[in-house]
Amino acid sequence: MHPLTDHGQVLDFEDYVRTRHATLLRRARRLVADPLDAQDLLQTALARTYRHWDGITNKQLADAYLRRVMINTRTEWWRASKVKAVPVEYLPDTSIEDSTEQHANRALLMDIIKVLSVKQRSVVALRHWEQMTTEETAAALGMSVGTVKSTLHRALARLREELQRSYP
Repeated sequence: MHPLTDHGQVLDFEDYVRTRHATLLRRARRLVADPLDAQDLLQTALARTYRHWDGITNKQLADAYLRRVMINTRTEWWRASKVKAVPVEYLPDTSIEDSTEQHANRALLMDIIKVLSVKQRSVVALRHWEQMTTEETAAALGMSVGTVKSTLHRALARLREELQRSYP
């Protein structure tokens, strides 16, 4: 089972691979669906493990070490498959959106919303930022649906007033 012989001697890397190959390939098959990919995964992991074989002081942990190398290799392959370059005839015109106005609007809104009561701010935040329904907002705040509707109506009217006063 382990890279030790019956006599307790440590196997060299070739002997280890020869005795454990079938088991290691089954483990690789559990990590990837395609049998050929599993063989590639195992071979890549074996090559990487070979470089560090002498550094594995407890050879009884060689299976665990190789399993971790296979998992890391499979993860690298998955990440690499997600980043594929697609050749195109021409590069699209890329423009950088200036978000200065958006930040200014957000800052203005954060200043203006301070004129609302805590109850009004809560209703506006849940209905418009969290996009909850009227019923969900009522349940979250422990109030009736009618109270949510009237509170929201008054809060939005107050915000419009403040905006008109700030930007006539």
